[in-house]
Amino acid sequence: MKKTLAILLVLAMMLSAVACASSTPAVEPTEAPVSEVPATEAPVEATAAPTERQPVDFSTNVNVARASDAAKTTIELPITGIGTNVATDVKAVGDYTICVMTKNSTNPYMNGMWKGAEAAKLALGIEVVTLAPAQQDSIEEQIAIMEAQIQQGVDAFVIHPSDSNGIMPAVEEANAAGIPVISIGTASASGSMMRTGVDYYETGAVVAKYLFEKAGGTGGVIILEGPPGAQNAEERKAGITDTLAQYTGYELIDSQTANFNRAQGMQVMENLLQREGVKDKLKVVIACNDEMALGAIQALKAAGVTGVVVGGFDGSADAAQAIKDGDLTVTYNTDPFGSTFYAITMLVQYLDNGTLPQEYFIPFPSERHNPLIDASNIEDYIANFAWFK
Repeated sequence: MKKTLAILLVLAMMLSAVACASSTPAVEPTEAPVSEVPATEAPVEATAAPTERQPVDFSTNVNVARASDAAKTTIELPITGIGTNVATDVKAVGDYTICVMTKNSTNPYMNGMWKGAEAAKLALGIEVVTLAPAQQDSIEEQIAIMEAQIQQGVDAFVIHPSDSNGIMPAVEEANAAGIPVISIGTASASGSMMRTGVDYYETGAVVAKYLFEKAGGTGGVIILEGPPGAQNAEERKAGITDTLAQYTGYELIDSQTANFNRAQGMQVMENLLQREGVKDKLKVVIACNDEMALGAIQALKAAGVTGVVVGGFDGSADAAQAIKDGDLTVTYNTDPFGSTFYAITMLVQYLDNGTLPQEYFIPFPSERHNPLIDASNIEDYIANFAWFK
């Protein structure tokens, strides 16, 4: 009897061991997902702090002179509005300092860039440093500014360099340090994350077409150019001259540089008006910025020349007043305020989560933003979205 009970007890223990062994696999799979919980929490952390970005080699970005049709017309921007009405929903999730460096601190366009940077500072929650060389347009000083900012740990740059190739040592240093650069106006030859500001060729073509249609189809044309070799000046001039070639009734009297300067614009125009027959045939003056256009208007008035349509570019305060006064025919709102605000917004998106622009050159503003300013809309421009306010 005792032997029988012992056998039964051994059998019971064996059955219990088998049951325990067969249940073990069922426990292990249910525990596996628990070990993966930290991975599911990562997106939550990303909303509170910048995500780790994969290194991007922007040195391979070579500058281009023209924006694509998509970039000019359909690519969605992370901003709304234009001029002082520009706005964004983007907010910085890190403590960023962005340096905005211009060619000088005196040109109205450069001042507009600084104002746009200050607006972006408040809207996006970042720190902004606005700098320019003490000697106007000094590329050597611009390089020194960028190098000093890199040493101080700046997070990103928005630059308007004096020379595309000349700025490259500083841009290359920024790239080596992993600091993104966005170019406005004259872009670095390579190495920028993107280029924005207007498509200068497009601006030249749009203003030239407006003036040629306005002037009636025949007559003489004078073009006042920007600095020789400057990328933005050359691109705008190309847009003007290519459009002029489509209007065979017009004759190009001359095309000379006045270096984006009002006094030089007046002097060049005075000299041209002294040529035989120029006063009689002149119908169109296209100056590649507002400052030269205003100088040309002074010369025309002093010489008693009337019946000439004059166009400029930028939409500055003085240009707006000249349109109100009936002296300037048209200008193009190049909106340095909104361009800089847009550039900083793109940089903050990149610093937050690595978002890259859809294309290298996305102009702002472009023709889709209705940039032409003339007597028909000057009051609305000044009251509602002028960048110089």
